[in-house]
Amino acid sequence: MKTLFFIVILGGLFGAGGFAGGLFYAGQQEPAPGDLLRLIESDGPSGRAGGRRVPRALPDRSVFETSYYEFTEPLTTNLRGSRRFLQIGVGISTQYDDSVISHVERHEVALKSDMLAVMSGFTEEDVVGQAGRDALSSALRDAMNARLEALEGFGGVESVYFPSFVMQ
Repeated sequence: MKTLFFIVILGGLFGAGGFAGGLFYAGQQEPAPGDLLRLIESDGPSGRAGGRRVPRALPDRSVFETSYYEFTEPLTTNLRGSRRFLQIGVGISTQYDDSVISHVERHEVALKSDMLAVMSGFTEEDVVGQAGRDALSSALRDAMNARLEALEGFGGVESVYFPSFVMQ
């Protein structure tokens, strides 16, 4: 009888311990998404990992708004192998944070230089029609992102637009 009583008491203690452990484990919550992002981005006080700038996580497109920036002056250059010139107004969009627009503004001179180099590599035939404009837009986006990645560690320019497009 004494042995049976000891087994019941011991079983009750193990059961209570398991129940308490289960409650403790169930009460643990995952960190909020903002906390996770902050942990991922911070690798030391400079926010850099191994000497490289860590890009921010991709945005949830349903949460972030699209930001636009338009260069104040149009870009004008001769087209390759032609006496004609191309003059375009350039605007960009991003769904990343305001730092992308800030970086574009800070490095506007370098970005304009890169865009002019890209534009001058196109011929008249290359920029005719919607397909030509799309190809120029993609080439400009890639050039801007390459420059921003070299200077800031992250590009972030998602689209390039032409508010004005004149070929003469």
